[in-house]
Amino acid sequence: MKKKIYDNFLKHLRNYFTVYLPKQRNSSPHTILSSKQAWNVFLRFLSDTKGMPLNKLGFHNIDHKTITEFLNAMESEKSWSVSTRNQRLSCIRSFYHYASICEPSLVIYLNDLNGIPLKNDIDTSKVIEFMSPEAMRCLLAQPDTSKKIGIRDQFFMILMYDTAARDCEMLGMKLCDFNEKDKTVYLIGKGSKPRMVPITDNTIQHYQRYVKLYHENSFGEEPMFYTIHRHEKTPMSDDNVARFIKQHSMEAGKNCKDIPERVHPHMFRRSRAMHLYRSGMPLALLAEWLGHENPETTLIYAYADTEMKRAAIEKASAGAATLPKTETGIWEGNENLIRKLCGLE
Repeated sequence: MKKKIYDNFLKHLRNYFTVYLPKQRNSSPHTILSSKQAWNVFLRFLSDTKGMPLNKLGFHNIDHKTITEFLNAMESEKSWSVSTRNQRLSCIRSFYHYASICEPSLVIYLNDLNGIPLKNDIDTSKVIEFMSPEAMRCLLAQPDTSKKIGIRDQFFMILMYDTAARDCEMLGMKLCDFNEKDKTVYLIGKGSKPRMVPITDNTIQHYQRYVKLYHENSFGEEPMFYTIHRHEKTPMSDDNVARFIKQHSMEAGKNCKDIPERVHPHMFRRSRAMHLYRSGMPLALLAEWLGHENPETTLIYAYADTEMKRAAIEKASAGAATLPKTETGIWEGNENLIRKLCGLE
């Protein structure tokens, strides 16, 4: 009976990623990649921290307590944000929902997981975290380009900033998506929505140096950014990106006071968008450039830009009518007159 439990778990997990998500749900590559990364981190936790042999893993091994322990550990050790924590929990729940449909007897495990609440987060919908141009320049110059990995880290951050790409768009990028001749990059955004983004000559120069080191004998369908796993190139994980960005931002913060205490990948996208908006790019064009399905989403940049508001107020105040000065009473400062008025003399 136990062997059947083990086999069912691994069988359902394999079918979830190879059949259900790509073929039945027609999920976007980003959705599948994000779910795989969540499960990779979770399985690594079960194996390394909990000592569970993955080849004998069953539904009965994973309960409310185990998943809560995993989420708390990642939040404290990996500095996961509340949104990241909730997203990972949703990825795990989605698989259990699928498994319970395939095998109704497994619904008991899904109900157990549903007892884990999503963590409340602070409403930052009207707040944009972004870096100043000076802070961004300092961060992009931080990697040690005398080392191969430093060249990779620098090119990743430069390309992410130049294109304002989402983290998932960067990790889903293929080598053939970079068009050196046309100076464009092809990105697949949310909902599998494609867009073509222009890039600068400076980015192309960094690309040429990166390709010589990492893609000398590569073909177009290989991931642009990868790690070697079992002698094969696999897309780099978002945890790996968060790790080296955190590392470089902490070093850059020693020399630049404008570096935020916590720098995350999405801050590159927001910083680039804010810099373009301040440089005069209309919001309608910025929405298209960012790949926002709803243009109103881009209004947050106009809402959040206090510097442009301050400049507008100062400009308006300079041409405003001068307010009349407050008249001073003839008794003010005259102690003798005040005493007479009060009948004290």
